[in-house]
Amino acid sequence: MLRSAYVTGLGVSLPNAPVGNDEIDRVLGELNGQSSAVKRRVLMNNGITSRHYAIDPATGQLTHTNAGLTAEAIRAACTHGALSTSEIACLACGTSSADQIIPSHASMVHAEIGCPPCDLMATSGVCCSGVTALKYGFLNVAGGLCDNAVVTGSELASPTLRASHFGPQIRLSHTELEKKPVLAFGNDFLRWMLSDGAGALLITPEPNPDGPSLRIDWVDLMSFANESDVCMHFGMRKADDGSVIGYRTVDDDAEFFRGGYLSLSQDVRILNERLPELMRSAIRRMLQSRDVSADDIDWLLPHYSSQWFRQPLYDGLADLGFEIPWERWFSNLTTKGNTGSASMYIMLEELVAAGKAAAGQRILCMVPESSRMLFGFVHLTVV
Repeated sequence: MLRSAYVTGLGVSLPNAPVGNDEIDRVLGELNGQSSAVKRRVLMNNGITSRHYAIDPATGQLTHTNAGLTAEAIRAACTHGALSTSEIACLACGTSSADQIIPSHASMVHAEIGCPPCDLMATSGVCCSGVTALKYGFLNVAGGLCDNAVVTGSELASPTLRASHFGPQIRLSHTELEKKPVLAFGNDFLRWMLSDGAGALLITPEPNPDGPSLRIDWVDLMSFANESDVCMHFGMRKADDGSVIGYRTVDDDAEFFRGGYLSLSQDVRILNERLPELMRSAIRRMLQSRDVSADDIDWLLPHYSSQWFRQPLYDGLADLGFEIPWERWFSNLTTKGNTGSASMYIMLEELVAAGKAAAGQRILCMVPESSRMLFGFVHLTVV
């Protein structure tokens, strides 16, 4: 029989000062006129007004690693939860932008913290990697396997958003017919969507006696990869016939860079056509399996990459009989940016820190992952 598990510590790390829309080029570097046009279009739709980058604007050098950002968030969560980092029993870290492929991100974070040997898990993916890390830590504590767990979501997107990163890809795309080669829209689109940040949660079997805690009621994950082509990718390229080509199969250096194998890309057509529909299917399945109604939810924390999805999500919920008024929605996308797997953590921390989470209230987090359509749901009760 599972015991109760509570979030008793929350921590966030957002690198450097906030970057406004008119400062992005100064930090990431400028590409060309077409990229500026994409920027205006994307920023108008996504509604983000400021975000954080782990880049020194003066030098263009990175100021943090992903592991370092994550460690900062963990220390903050442990301080908030009155637990020494030396007492961490389980560490689960999710990210889509680890500093390296091997060793795992969780191993690098463990080394960064320097705590004694502990249970360890690294979860990959994109936005839902933070949810899968949370589920691993939750089940370990609820199942009595660990006395506590620290779980994280973090992103360091900025290194692959810099203009200098795209230089070889653009230069090698030059042909006689293309006097002014430009960056593919699928790459350029994400330059204005993503940013850096990390969040951490401390999970324990007892609530915090000195402040609010969040009881984890359930965590659901649903994959619809069987119903969608690849939408967001890194380390591969989509061929014209829809097949995928992994970076490890490419032997030609020029093709490796020209093909943008290490440039994060988004198929915007699939994003717009499949994500709203499959999100609705995932919510329908969640409502069928969980005894929850719209009246039960005091706070909805929806992760979405753009304000453009806000109204379609509301309409989809209403069509399913799960209409939650706007005043019970909480999002900090406009001021914190789209931090992928860290977004849910950063929203939760701000909600609690602002004193908005009152005892007895119920919180539902919704996290879609567009890479190949994975959806996460987390239900919490404030105690």
